[in-house]
Amino acid sequence: MSHSTFTSESVCAGHPDKIADQISDAILDAVLADDPTGRVAVETAVTKDRIILFGELTTTARLDFVALARAKVRQLGYTHPEWGFSDQSPVEVYLQQQSPEIAQGVDDNGAGDQGMMFGYATNETVELLPLPIVLAHALTRALDEVQSTTLPYLRPDGKAQVTVIYDHDKPIGIQQVTIAKPHDESQTLEHVKSDLYRHVITPVLARYGHKIAESHIIVNGTGVWHHPGPAVDAGLTGRKIVVDGYGGYARVGGGAFSGKDPSKVDRSGAYAARYLAKHIVAAGLATRAEVSLAYFIGAKQSVATEINTFGTGTVPDADIKDFADRLLDTSVKGIVTGLNLLQPIYAATAAYGHFGKSDLPWERTASATTNNNAGAKAK
Repeated sequence: MSHSTFTSESVCAGHPDKIADQISDAILDAVLADDPTGRVAVETAVTKDRIILFGELTTTARLDFVALARAKVRQLGYTHPEWGFSDQSPVEVYLQQQSPEIAQGVDDNGAGDQGMMFGYATNETVELLPLPIVLAHALTRALDEVQSTTLPYLRPDGKAQVTVIYDHDKPIGIQQVTIAKPHDESQTLEHVKSDLYRHVITPVLARYGHKIAESHIIVNGTGVWHHPGPAVDAGLTGRKIVVDGYGGYARVGGGAFSGKDPSKVDRSGAYAARYLAKHIVAAGLATRAEVSLAYFIGAKQSVATEINTFGTGTVPDADIKDFADRLLDTSVKGIVTGLNLLQPIYAATAAYGHFGKSDLPWERTASATTNNNAGAKAK
C-alpha cells in the first residue's frame, strides 16, 4: 500500500516526567556554569507534595539544590498548594559522589557509560526531523504559551498526539490530533476544545502547510481533566526517551539524556549521532540517514559506527562514511570538544525534544555547506 500513517506524541513542560527532567538539567547547568568539569548524573522523582533528588554528583560548585528545584517548579506554574504539588513541596536530597570505579575510566577521557546511541535525520521538514514529532512538539509548546497568555484558564501538564498520513514515505496530510490539557473547573470541555482548535491546533498546523477539521480532533478523551501534575501522576527523570528523540519514527538508544553531564555517552553520543545524520541530509548526500554509535565504560572511541541511508544516498556509501569521519571525531573527547558540550545549555533540551532546536550545538549545520562540495564531487 502506498498510503500509511504514523503517530507521535509530545508532552508539555509541566508534565510530571518533564518536571523531573527539567529539575535534573537545571542542576546540571548550575554545575557546568561554575565547574565545567563537574560530573553529574542526577535523577529526580516527583509525586504528591514531594520532590526527591538522588544520584551522583562530583563538583566543586556549591549549590542550593532545594532552591534550584523549587525555582523550576515555580517557573512551570505549580504555585498552588491546593493542587497537591507546588514550589512549596518538600525537597529531599540524596546525592553521592561518583563511583571511583566509573571515575577511573572517565578521568582518562573514556565513556562514563556503555550502550548504543542513534541519530536520525530526514528532509521532510525544515528541522530535518519526522513531521509527526515536529508537530507534536510544536503543539505542546503552543499549549504552554497560550496557558500564560491567551488562555489563562489552562493549567500546567498536558500532551499532544498527531497522526500524519504518508504517501510513499512523504507526508501528505493530518488524520487526527489529540490534545490532553487540564483546565479550570469553570470552563466547559466544548469551550476548551473550540479555543484549542482556534488558538493552538489551526495556527501550528498552518505553519507546516497543513490543516484539519475540528471534527478530527480529540480533547481530553475521558471528558474531564482539572487536576494537573505529580499529585495525580508521579514523574521520573528519563521516562520520556521516545518523546525526547524521534517520536518512535527512528530507533532510540538504551539510555535517557537529562541530568547527565557529557561524559555520559548515552547523552553526548546521541547528540553526535544526530549531528552526523543531520549533516548528511543537509549536505544532500541522502534524504534520510541514521547513524549508530556504541561504547563501553572507559572506551575512548566508539566500538561500532554504522551509517544507514535506507537506499536514499546520492553518493556512494564510502563517500558518506568519509564525509562523516571528517566532520566529527566520535571519540568521547572529540564529541565533547567538537560540539562544545561543557557549557550550561541543557535546560533548553528538557522539554519539547532534544533535537530540532537550531541554537543547540548538535543542530547547527553551518559546516554542511562547506563539506557539500566534496559530496557533490563524489557524486
